[in-house]
Amino acid sequence: MENKAYRGHVLALPFPIQGHINPLLQFSKRLVSKGLKATLATTLFIHNTMQPQSSSSLQFDTISDGYDEGGFAQAESIHASLNRMETIGSKTLADLILKNKNTANPIDCIIYDPFLPWALEVAKKFGIFGAAFFTQTCAVNFIYYHVHHGLLKLPITSTPISIPGLPVLELADMPSFISVPGSYPAYFEMVLNQFSGTDKADAVLVNTFYELEPEAVEAMSKVYRLLPIGPTIPSFYLDKRLENDNDYGLNLFVSDSSVCNNWLNTKPEGSVIYASFGSMASLSNKQMEELAFALKGSKFHFLWVVKASEEAKLPEKFVEEIGNKGLVVQWCSQLEVLSNKAIGCFLTHCGWNSTLEALSLGVPMVGVPQWTDQTTNAKYVQDVWKVGVRAKVCENGIVERKEIEFCIKEVMEGERGKDFLENAKKWRDLAIKAGSKGGSSDKNIDEFVSRFINS
Repeated sequence: MENKAYRGHVLALPFPIQGHINPLLQFSKRLVSKGLKATLATTLFIHNTMQPQSSSSLQFDTISDGYDEGGFAQAESIHASLNRMETIGSKTLADLILKNKNTANPIDCIIYDPFLPWALEVAKKFGIFGAAFFTQTCAVNFIYYHVHHGLLKLPITSTPISIPGLPVLELADMPSFISVPGSYPAYFEMVLNQFSGTDKADAVLVNTFYELEPEAVEAMSKVYRLLPIGPTIPSFYLDKRLENDNDYGLNLFVSDSSVCNNWLNTKPEGSVIYASFGSMASLSNKQMEELAFALKGSKFHFLWVVKASEEAKLPEKFVEEIGNKGLVVQWCSQLEVLSNKAIGCFLTHCGWNSTLEALSLGVPMVGVPQWTDQTTNAKYVQDVWKVGVRAKVCENGIVERKEIEFCIKEVMEGERGKDFLENAKKWRDLAIKAGSKGGSSDKNIDEFVSRFINS
């Protein structure tokens, strides 16, 4: 197409895991609908695994993280993989920019995941508009911001914890890197380094919407010109403005939607527990056992996603013994499942993508957070958005079957169950409104495009 056909060419660069690729991919689709050309650049390993198909406006390209054959699994350590990705990623990102330089549509904007702060340095080297895209909530980002800038001293020695724009937090409500000092030091360094150079970014985008956490957005907006642009889920489940946008389109895991849909369609409305712990969580054998017996012991049907790598942790003969009461699958289209009328609640790790999908589809939750931002998200699920409960952890770090059963019953049929459902529907309506034409997030996307085009 001629140069005049596009208002600009955006290169989107996500951190190479499923939960960070999907939001930036979805945002790229929104930008295309605003008249921009977009290219999503993943690592060679991710690209070869997902095999995405480019279209006339949304294209896919690659950079290298130095582990083209096996991805992160090929690295000797997390720290080594991050260092190598910075070194090789910076060079191959520059190569990609140069490859497009003399085309009809050179890259003139880079939207980067702040887990990759070096991408902004590359953008500035070429005089390209650079925008940070935070995939987690404003609340979580602002906690990390306070730690990074020394405004919140670690280790935390007294509670409750007060941070502008956030509810009063206990230690257990903080991200796990903070509540469990010394855990995953390389990842903790990465989440703090998100703010390296962010003040030099031309725009700061967040995958949330204003109505969901207005106080946190207002507080963080005092240090950055913040633009909440979420929820970044396919348009089919929100405003239906983008044609044929009913799936993210890139998946590291293969699923057979018909199996789940056919099974769910035989179940009464609101009668099924959907249980899934995301693409990264690895539960202990004991926690898997407690979950299994809680689901089996409840009086409700259940659909449980158990990744292939976790199947060996299931109790012996569990799948055979549950019969038609439950369905265990290795992966599924979560949006299709959550939108099915048979789902009554979501038993979740409270990863932000999963939480935002449940909020956008009006599904109450039982939170069993595992690590990183999930504990803070669970706090909001229970005490701020009031769309479910957070399961209590025992002294041994396990959520026991009786607690899980109690929480499920509380959401599915307890006295507060109707309130959870009503609140979930309220947030669903607000999510749809935010992304619709003239909504808060839609206006912010327009502002971003205007700021970029006029820069």
